[in-house]
Amino acid sequence: MKLIDLHCHMLPGVDDGAKDQKMALKLARVAVEQGISHLLLTPHHMDSHYMNHKQDVIEKTAVFQSILESEKISLKVFPGQEVHLTGDLLDAVLEGDILFMDANNRYLLLEFPHNEVPEYAENMVFELTSRGITPVIAHPERNLGFQKDPDKLYDFVKMGCLTQLTSSSYMGVFGKKVQDLTDKIIKANLGFVFASDAHNFEGRRFMMREAFERLAEREGSDVAEQFNLNAKNILNGEDVNVDDIKLVSDVKKKRFFGLF
Repeated sequence: MKLIDLHCHMLPGVDDGAKDQKMALKLARVAVEQGISHLLLTPHHMDSHYMNHKQDVIEKTAVFQSILESEKISLKVFPGQEVHLTGDLLDAVLEGDILFMDANNRYLLLEFPHNEVPEYAENMVFELTSRGITPVIAHPERNLGFQKDPDKLYDFVKMGCLTQLTSSSYMGVFGKKVQDLTDKIIKANLGFVFASDAHNFEGRRFMMREAFERLAEREGSDVAEQFNLNAKNILNGEDVNVDDIKLVSDVKKKRFFGLF
């Protein structure tokens, strides 16, 4: 199965991801080894540290794609942004400085502040969805607000959001608590795609192949295939089905019995 990665900080020298071209090319080679064929470059935008304007990312992505081709690295990259949730987001959308996850301007990779789910988030999601924009919430399993009250995620999906889970979260890189929450989000049908959020070769690694293998083993190959199909549909601006979602708190832990 060829994988699609919708969240990656590989574009060199623009944020806290790949610091230079040499590192970016190393990441690209690892991505290919992981089975990734298509990848969305998503530098941070509008957070407290980085501004990566739409046209700049488009131009830098085109340059990087040509370098990949000259290096014979078989990876197709697309320009994107990890857009931080701020009160200025709607203005940036209206001004045309936002890169969507697809050419149809339908899906938006949206990062909530790490420490909370802001009170104004629901209003902003309403404003976006009323304009035909589907927010894809980046790594909710690592957000402290969703960790404190996971059922908030159900509310946002009911409002029209999708979610992007981090492959390394599912593999336990961020600890057992985050891994368990990722498992529950998937079992509640509130998880839609895996993405790497790869920054480097340490904590922020790809681990996409490993996550899909674990997903197929625990939830079935059909679920793993659906996750990758969802990523393809987002990249193409096509529909993603949302079926039978439930509250995270309704997910029951498996109990194991045996003789000891």
